[in-house]
Amino acid sequence: MSSDFEGYEQDFAVLTAEITSKISRVPRLPPDEKKQMVANVEKQLEEARELLEQMDLEVREIPPQSRGMYSNRMRSYKQEMGKLETDFKRSRIAYSDEVRNELLGDDGNSSENQLIKLREERAHLLDNTERLERSSRRLEAGYQIAVETEQIGQEMLENLSHDREKIQRARERLRETDANLGKSSRILTGMLRRIIQNRILLVLLGIIVVVTILTAVTFFVRGH
Repeated sequence: MSSDFEGYEQDFAVLTAEITSKISRVPRLPPDEKKQMVANVEKQLEEARELLEQMDLEVREIPPQSRGMYSNRMRSYKQEMGKLETDFKRSRIAYSDEVRNELLGDDGNSSENQLIKLREERAHLLDNTERLERSSRRLEAGYQIAVETEQIGQEMLENLSHDREKIQRARERLRETDANLGKSSRILTGMLRRIIQNRILLVLLGIIVVVTILTAVTFFVRGH
């Protein structure tokens, strides 16, 4: 898994470097080349988004105890992606020489105030766009944290369930061991009782034999 993630990282770094270079060239291009370059950058931005999605899926497969470092790197890449998209939007609406000529007119009859007003409106639009993007990134980061927390909670519940099963199995083994000990104790007690009984019988039998011998000897002596 780690090798796949690092491969995606390398592809993402190369792609973002190309995108950055092209974005910086967009405002200076003639209209036709600018249109083609914009389409090219849009395609590469989409590829970069797909790489981020693949990297995000790889990170989710990492065990929670090792996921922190990769999650931080993902947040950095997403911030970089947001900055690229913001720069791209700025480059698309940046005023080229052609736009200025259309605003001012070839003979310079248009008002400079109109150009200033449009610049202010553009700056305001960019600020609003950046605020929306920051809010979107915060929501995405919050969602990511919630997903990771949920995954950690599920894994903890699974671990607790496994531990509970182990404890239950240990209790069952203890019960079985206790039952076996009780059975062994009863067997030993029975064996000891039989041994004592056998010894008593042997003693009684010995006494009877001695008495019989003594009686026989007594009768024999009296007979003579």
